[in-house]
Amino acid sequence: MAGSSNHDVVIVGGGHNGLAAAAYLARAGRDVLLLEKLDHAGGAAVSAQAFDGVDARLSRYSYLVSLLPQEIIDDLGLQIGLARRRYSSYAPDPGSPGRGLLVDNGDPGATAASFAAVGAPATEAAAFEHFYAECRKLTGALWPTMTSPLLTRSEAKRLAAAAGAGDVWESLIEKPIGEAIAGRLRSDLVRGVVLTDALIGTFARADSADLQQNICFLYHLLGGGTGDWDVPIGGMGAVSDELERAAREAGATILTSAEVTAVRSGGSVDYRHGVQEHSVSADWVLSNVAPAVLDRLRGSSTGEPANPNHRREGSQVKVNLLLKRLPRLLDSGVSPEAAFGGTFHINETWAQLDGAYLAAEQGRVPDPLPCEIYCHSLTDPTILSPELQASGAHTMTVFGLHVPDRLITAENNEQMRTALQAAVVKSLNSVLAEPIEELLLTGADGTPCIETKTTLDIQRAVGMPRGNIFHGGLDWPFAEDDAPLDTPARRWGVATDDPRILLCGSGARRGGAVSALGGHNAAQAVLES
Repeated sequence: MAGSSNHDVVIVGGGHNGLAAAAYLARAGRDVLLLEKLDHAGGAAVSAQAFDGVDARLSRYSYLVSLLPQEIIDDLGLQIGLARRRYSSYAPDPGSPGRGLLVDNGDPGATAASFAAVGAPATEAAAFEHFYAECRKLTGALWPTMTSPLLTRSEAKRLAAAAGAGDVWESLIEKPIGEAIAGRLRSDLVRGVVLTDALIGTFARADSADLQQNICFLYHLLGGGTGDWDVPIGGMGAVSDELERAAREAGATILTSAEVTAVRSGGSVDYRHGVQEHSVSADWVLSNVAPAVLDRLRGSSTGEPANPNHRREGSQVKVNLLLKRLPRLLDSGVSPEAAFGGTFHINETWAQLDGAYLAAEQGRVPDPLPCEIYCHSLTDPTILSPELQASGAHTMTVFGLHVPDRLITAENNEQMRTALQAAVVKSLNSVLAEPIEELLLTGADGTPCIETKTTLDIQRAVGMPRGNIFHGGLDWPFAEDDAPLDTPARRWGVATDDPRILLCGSGARRGGAVSALGGHNAAQAVLES
C-alpha cells in the first residue's frame, strides 16, 4: 500500500447522505474522511450541463425535495432555497386528450370544475380532498419521528390512533393501497393520478401483496407531514453543494476520485486514488453506497446481497430535454404554464398503469408508456443562462414508469435506450398539439437536446444497483415489534451485521429520496455510541 492512516470515521461514498453524516460528525469533533469514487461529490443529487455548449444546469437524476427535514437544514446551517409549486398536477384524459384534470392548490373552485370537466362523479373532488386530508393525519403524526430513534410498529400504530388516523393506518400500512384508492374514488383518471405516487421507481401493482407500493406511497406523502414536493433553487446540485460546504467547513476531509475497493471487518478500508493503493482504518465505517455494493466490497462469496430486498430492481426510464419553449396542449382550456407547473401525468389512468405493469412483466415495453413530467425552469429559471431565459427556453424532465431493470441487459442497452426514448416521445406527443421533437434546442454539435437514462445507465453513472433509485427495496419508517433495538445502530435503523459498519445512505431504514435522513441517523448512532 502506498499509504495508511487512522481516523475516527471513514465514509464510503460522497452522495448527499454521506456529506450530511460528515458534516454532523465533523461538527461534533470527529476526524472524518469521506471517499468518493467520482471526481465530484453529490452522487445522484447533482446539477450538470447535460448538453454541450448549452448553458443550462439540469438536475440530472434526482430533482425535487420533500423529505429533507428543516431540522437538518437548521442544524448544519444550510443555505438552501426551496420553492413551493402552485399547481399540484395536470393529467390529460387519454380517452379525450382535449380535456384534462388540473389540481390547482391556489384555487379549489377551479379544481372542482376541472374534476367535473373530465366527467368525474359529482362527489369525486370532495372525495379526493378527503382522502388526502385523512392521509395527512397519519403522515403528520409520523413525520416528526423521522429524526429520532425508531418507533416499533405498535408504537407507531398507537401514535397514529392518537392522531385520529387509526383507519388510515389500516388502509396505508396493513392492506394494499389499491383497496383504499378504489374504495374511495370512482374515476379511472383520478385513481391513476393518486396511484402514481405508489409506483415511482417501484415495479408493483396496486394490490401487490408485499406492499412495496404502500411504502413508496407513504414516503411520497410523508415529507413535512404534508407531502409537498418543492423545487430546489439553483437545481439539486445546490443542495449537495451546501452539504459539502458544511462538511468541509466543519473539518471533514473529502477526497474525490477515490474508489473504495474493499471494506473489512475491524474498520479497515482500502481505496485507489490515481495509480496508488491506500488503506485506512477507523473506529467507524459509514456506508453511503447501496447495501448490495457494500456486500460486494465486503467480499460476499456469492456476489448476492445477504438481504434479498437489496436486490430489488429499479423500474423507470429518465429523459431530460431542453426546449425552445413550452409545447402547446390539445387541451386549449389549460395554459402550458399551469399544466407543466406541477406534475404532468401522461397515460397514467388506473387501467393504463395496470396494463403497463402486465406488459412489462411479459417482457415488453408498455405502449403507451406511463410518464410524468416536471419542469424545473417554470418555478426556478436560474438554472438557465439569462440568454436562454430571455429566449423562452425551458427544461423538461420525464420519468417513465414500469420499465423494470429486467428488460435491460448490457447487450441490449443501446437498443433499449433508443426504444425507450421513442416510447417516451410517443406518449408525450399523444397529448400535445405539436411534436415535441420540433421544440428541442440543439447543442453545440448540432444534436437535439435530449438524453435518456436506462436503469443500467443509472447504475453505471451513480452506482445504484439495477438502477434502483432507493438503493433497494424500501422499508417502513418504523421497526417491527420483534426487531432487536439493543444498540444505537439498530435503534437508528442503520445497523449491519458488523457493529463497526453502519449504513448512512438511501439503503438505511428511512432512507430514499433527497432527505439526508440516512446521513443524519447514522451520525446520531455514532455519537450515541
